[in-house]
Amino acid sequence: MKRLISIVVPAYNEELVLHQFREALVPELLRQPEYEFEVIIVNDGSSDRTQQVIEELHGLDARFGGIDLSRNFGKEIAMTAGLDHARGDAVVVIDADLQDPPSLIHDFITEWNNGYDVVYARRTHRDAESWLKKATAKYFYKLIGAVSDVEIPANTGDYRLMSRRAVEGLLQLRERHRFMKGLFAWIGFPAKAIDYRRKPRIAGTTKFNYWRLWNFALEGITSFTSAPLKLATYFGFFVAMVAFIAGLWIIIKTLVWGERIAGYPTLIVSMLFLGGIQIFFIGVLGEYLGRIYNETKQRPLYLVKKLLVPQPAPPAAPR
Repeated sequence: MKRLISIVVPAYNEELVLHQFREALVPELLRQPEYEFEVIIVNDGSSDRTQQVIEELHGLDARFGGIDLSRNFGKEIAMTAGLDHARGDAVVVIDADLQDPPSLIHDFITEWNNGYDVVYARRTHRDAESWLKKATAKYFYKLIGAVSDVEIPANTGDYRLMSRRAVEGLLQLRERHRFMKGLFAWIGFPAKAIDYRRKPRIAGTTKFNYWRLWNFALEGITSFTSAPLKLATYFGFFVAMVAFIAGLWIIIKTLVWGERIAGYPTLIVSMLFLGGIQIFFIGVLGEYLGRIYNETKQRPLYLVKKLLVPQPAPPAAPR
């Protein structure tokens, strides 16, 4: 009996690329006749014709199915929904915009058969991305690598293959604030990188503006390290020590030389500085507290409006 490989594709307003995605993917599936495939496209509350296109693809090729979420839950949740419904012995996660070439699936499967539970794509080049985005990505990975409790590979996205046991391990993590790159790393298991050059999108526009990227980075940092809280503790201790030494110096100086009434600018600057630091770290505490609050509500990660179950058997005739 052939083993089944599931391909999970999160999609948000991707009507322009889905047909081209299928045309690029199907030849790669034909390169692996010893496996059966199912393709699960997750419509993450799109406002365009993404769901209608998914239904068209299902009509053309029964291996293509879909999950229509009740609203936009975000890419991390959409991936989780796809993984929940994937039935394969291995699962590939890939974006629909063809920046990540489907041809790597062959290499993923080869390394999976060599014993790796996770095979991920590592970017050597990021074509069509601005220097600012490349720079911020570089320093984000450096920062999270320095402070995270787990090692998160740099220059990687979500494009990867996971064995069934890796998927089952990942699905045990049901937290609401999901930084998938960190969760992929947290589960462990033998992993290997495949290098590739990331291409520009074939159509449409990216859904990640700088504000979303900032929130994404904040999610990653607060999900996988308590370093900001430790920083607040260390900085508070440092300021307290400086204040103690300064206070001791003022007492000694007053007793020995006396003191005139002065120092208004210094006092105001010190108050504003310490007040700003306090407000900043109260904000840090608020970020963690807000995440705790959301986790305690125990709401479902997503709701499904419509489900198109893929049929792994290949179509009777090409169409």
